[in-house]
Parts: sequence; C-alpha cells; structure tokens
Amino acid sequence: MKTRLYLSFLIMLSFSLMSTTCDTDDDVLIDNSQTIAEITNIAESGTWRITSFVDSGQDETNDFTNYNFTFEASGTVTASDGTNQIQGTWSVSDDSNSSDDSSSDDDIDFNISFNVPNTSEFFDLNDDWDIISYSSSTISLQDISGGNGGTDTLVFQRNN
Repeated sequence: MKTRLYLSFLIMLSFSLMSTTCDTDDDVLIDNSQTIAEITNIAESGTWRITSFVDSGQDETNDFTNYNFTFEASGTVTASDGTNQIQGTWSVSDDSNSSDDSSSDDDIDFNISFNVPNTSEFFDLNDDWDIISYSSSTISLQDISGGNGGTDTLVFQRNN
C-alpha cells in the first residue's frame, strides 16, 4: 500500500513539474489597441502627400505628386489634386495572421483601398501595408508581394 501511495505521489509530482516548465511565450497576445488608436489619430489630422512610392523597385512617386490625401474618421480616404478627387477606404488594424510578409502576429496594418480600375495608378496603393515607422509628420509603410516577392514602400508626409 505504501509503495502504491509513493508511486502515485511521484507521478503527480512529475506532472506538476512538467506543467511549470512548459513554454507559454507562444501564446502571449500583444494588445496593439493603443498603438492603433495613436496611428489613426495621426493619420486623421491634416492632409498628407506621398513623398515616396516604390513599387517592386520602380519609383512611381511622380504619379502622385499633385495629390493631397485626407484620411477621415469615417474610414474614407480622399485624394485630390485640386481638379480630380479619388475616394476610397482606409483603416489601421491589428494583423492577426502571418499570411502576408511577417512571421509575427504583432504587426499593425495600414489598409488602403481605392475602388478604381487596375489600370489606375491608385490601384497600386490598394494593400494591407505593414507600418514600418510613424511620427506626427511621417508614416512609412511596406509590403512584400506574395506573388513575385517584390518589396513595395510607401511614405506619407504631412502637409504643413
């Protein structure tokens, strides 16, 4: 009887030790809500211009030289050159999957979508861009294409 009790005690002790040594770092969720709110507030304040747009190695910044971008709290983005207005949608969101270019689940996406034909230069801006850096005057974005593996970069600068 003592042997059985002793053996049961050892088995329970073993399970107890194994459960305390398991690595749970993979299950930690990162709360990006404060950062998302901060980036959203920055984008919504003022008008912006594209100071750099490189599409798979091709500099296409000049396609947007005269356009000012306004990111509205309603989720609407408007690009205007004084004559033409192109409207779309935008948002900042937590990227909860790693299906794009990042192996981590804690990156934040700057989503842009213009409802334009694929021949429009604005079609190339449609993406779930990873935010590389941001400040009150600059938002730097990047996307690694799933199709050809090319890297696209997009930089918005706030107008003074």
